Amino acid sequence: MLMSKTKLIQRNHSGKLRPHEHTSYISLGIVLLFVGISLTAYTTYATSPPPQAESISLTGTMPGKAPTVAATITSLSEQQRSSSSPISVQGTCPANTLIEIFKNDIFAGSTVCGEDGKYSLDVDLLVGNNILIARVYDALNQAGPDSKSVTVYYDALPAQAGAITALDFGGAQLLLNTDAVYRGVFPNQALNMPIDIMGGTLPYAINIQWGDSSNKVIPRNDNVSFIASHTYTKAGNYQISLQASDAAGNIAFMTVAAIVNGQSGVAGAATAASTAATNKLLLLWPLYVSSAAVVISFYLGERREKRVLKVQSQFVVAR
Repeated sequence: MLMSKTKLIQRNHSGKLRPHEHTSYISLGIVLLFVGISLTAYTTYATSPPPQAESISLTGTMPGKAPTVAATITSLSEQQRSSSSPISVQGTCPANTLIEIFKNDIFAGSTVCGEDGKYSLDVDLLVGNNILIARVYDALNQAGPDSKSVTVYYDALPAQAGAITALDFGGAQLLLNTDAVYRGVFPNQALNMPIDIMGGTLPYAINIQWGDSSNKVIPRNDNVSFIASHTYTKAGNYQISLQASDAAGNIAFMTVAAIVNGQSGVAGAATAASTAATNKLLLLWPLYVSSAAVVISFYLGERREKRVLKVQSQFVVAR
């Protein structure tokens, strides 16, 4: 049986590298650079300290035209008599304005006009006749026209046939007075409200309902003006109700509007946003570093492979 002999002949290498298809590291580098810049900017923003309590924020508002539409008093009729106090004063008003009620040119209370263009406010009456008007104010405290006046008689004493021309603040009737409206305070800042007590019999007790489900009872042994303070935690419009009583059982009542600036829950939202941003950074930075390390590893490995192939080709040529 004849067997053919096969001879293996090694073919010499040409010494040239074949074209090598590889990943476009220039494109990957540009992508990594863009992502790195974006991530760095986000990190700077997320780790920036929030405004401190001592910081001052300034905003400016150009004064516009004062309100031109007057409020109305619709719940009371002219020459109406009442044997109880306070009474409810209701009417129409330009939406989102402030309404202040005056009795005989004495401030009687304030409230915010609703979006439906209506308001409602309980007002304490003076003994005898009370000439009530409603006055509109805009957000810049610019007054609009007064409403048509309505005269109401408070018959706490025997029915009055006419007006009481003199008011004795040292007499038996108990009265409260304070500023018209409180605005400009921010959440977590103290709102200071001066209170005056007139008339009545010592001692006094003043119950203040702040409009946020909290109240405070303040005993007073004199009728000297004093300051009541309260701190709101959320922005919004609040109705502060004051009720005073004296040793003789007299009662005085007043409702005042308080406007707390800002947006509700700003501090809590800022804290939650900061926590969420920190959690994202703890995930994104390791992922970015790992991706960059993989690309660099492949790039260096490919360069090493090229060097090895080049050395091998030179060695083969030399042989």
